[in-house]
Order: sequence, then C-alpha cells, then structure tokens
Amino acid sequence: MRPLAVSLGDPAGIGPELIAECWGRRAELTGAPFFVSGGAGVLAAAAAQRGIACPVVRIDHPSEAAAAFDTGLPVLGEEDCDYRPGQPDEAGAALAMHSLAEAVRMALLGKAGGVVTAPIAKSELAKIGFDFPGQTEFLAAACGAAPDDAVMMLAGPRLRTVPLTVHCALADVPGRLSTRMIVARARIVAAALARDFGIASPRLAVCGLNPHAGEGGKFGTEERDIIAPAIEHLRAEGLAVSGPHPADAIFTPRARATYDAALAMYHDQALVPLKALDFDEGVNVTLGLPIVRTSPDHGTAFDIAGKRLADPGATMTAVRMAGAIAARRAAHG
Repeated sequence: MRPLAVSLGDPAGIGPELIAECWGRRAELTGAPFFVSGGAGVLAAAAAQRGIACPVVRIDHPSEAAAAFDTGLPVLGEEDCDYRPGQPDEAGAALAMHSLAEAVRMALLGKAGGVVTAPIAKSELAKIGFDFPGQTEFLAAACGAAPDDAVMMLAGPRLRTVPLTVHCALADVPGRLSTRMIVARARIVAAALARDFGIASPRLAVCGLNPHAGEGGKFGTEERDIIAPAIEHLRAEGLAVSGPHPADAIFTPRARATYDAALAMYHDQALVPLKALDFDEGVNVTLGLPIVRTSPDHGTAFDIAGKRLADPGATMTAVRMAGAIAARRAAHG
C-alpha cells in the first residue's frame, strides 16, 4: 500500500509536534505508513520540545517510507526553517506552503495514497501570496477541479456534517444558496459516503437556514423556495434525503441516529455541533477530489505550541481515516 503524504502545517503551530506524536504512537495507527514533506529540522526540534523520542529519517522517494517508518519519521525533501513555536513568520509560511504543495503533488503523481494536512495560518500564508480561502480550495485548484466540486465534510465518531457554504460572511449565505448548488453538493456527499466510507445507501439530513426551518415562511422563505425543491429533486433521483430540519433539533442524539451526514447551510451551523461533540477526534475530509485528503479539525493553536498541551487525537484520527479511505479506494479500483 502506498504511504500517506503529510504536510507540515505552519511550523510555529502545533502541527509538527502532533505529527511527531503520531509517529511515536504508530502502534495505535492502522493502515499505511506516512512521510512528511519537508521540515526535518522542525520536526526533530518539535519532538524534542514535546519530550518524544522521534528520530527523523530522510528519504529520497516516497517508496522508501515503508522501510524507514519503523526506525524513524520519514521526511522527504530538504526544505526547512527554524523551529519557533508560537512565533509565526514568513519563513515558516513559505515552508508550510511548499510542504502542502509537495504533499499534494505526490498524491497526484500516484506516489502517495493520500494527503493529511496539518493546520496552516491563512493570514501568514496570505503574506506570501497564498490567495485561497483555505486548504480545501487550494486542493481543488491543484487537482484541476471546480471550487464547487470540492466539498468539506467534518467527520467524528458521533457526527458527520457538511457546510454547504464555507468561508464567507454570514450575511452572504442566503445569496450563495441555490437549489442547484444543494443538489450538486448532496450528490457528491452521497457518492463519497458510499465510495469512501462503505455506506451502501447513505441517508442525508438537510438543515434549514432560518430558525425553526422558516416556520412556514414566517422567518424566511429560503426553505420553501430553495431548500425544499432541492430535497424533492434528490428524492426523485432515489437518494434518501430528509428535511429541511430545524438546526436546533437535528443534532440531538435521537436525531443523529436517523442520518449518516447532515448538510448545513453555513460554516458554524456545521462546525459548532461537530466541535462540541468530537473536538479531539474531528477530521476535515475533502470530498469530490481524485485524491484522498484529510486534516485534523483544529487550528494552529499558536498559544499552546511547544508547551506539551496539544491533544494528538484529531491528527491520529485524520491519519487513520486517510489510510482507511485510501485502502477502500484501492480495493475497489
């Protein structure tokens, strides 16, 4: 099985120490080994700062990762910078950008089975010319996919959610919603749940936009005019789709038992329940791309970087999930 490519994330954040922690706890992982694109010195210093015995093994090709993995953390490439936890700078942003681009390139070339991306600082990357709202949009462009074809799903042990609109102002959300967009993204989610998660007949629950899902038009008409027609269209295609549901009720334990993924209308409607339920195990999965991509669903956490406080749970889950999806794709062609 091909190894996974892991991008370093911002070297001043918690990404490097959590990557090292993952290698140190590799016995708890299943599936493919992984390598990191660049940042050998950063990783060695982050491991030492965290108190982890994590030798770094430089490799020249991803095919060497499996043999190296038992003795040390494989790192591909010479790019590096100083390790300064909690102190982001342009040199670190440049390393983060290179590491991300190289990890994605390895997956696109078929040399890596998938990509796991550590957290970046968008504000720092913007200073060096990164003009994407986030890593998801970068991956879509790198894969030659239309931005709308890359769908963000947040997945944890208790919940999977999809924000149909992502990085935009809340005031812009109603104008970005359309029946066509909801239908297109729901199809991508259903196909990915079947292909990558092994759910033969995925069940989707669609949230309303307004309080009480509009209360029959009293609190807004988006449910009647946009969301309900999309649901009917998807049902006519044979998909198991319900809604529009009031968002204040759809994430209760009883409701969660009735669906495999919830489609939310905006960023916080999806991420608040996911982080409340599964913060330390939440994974960001990009659906609709030709390559596998996962990421821990937390940020750089500059304030605790290098202090041995960061929980590795989400990073380890992201590695496990990427390996499981890659294995499933390989098994089914």
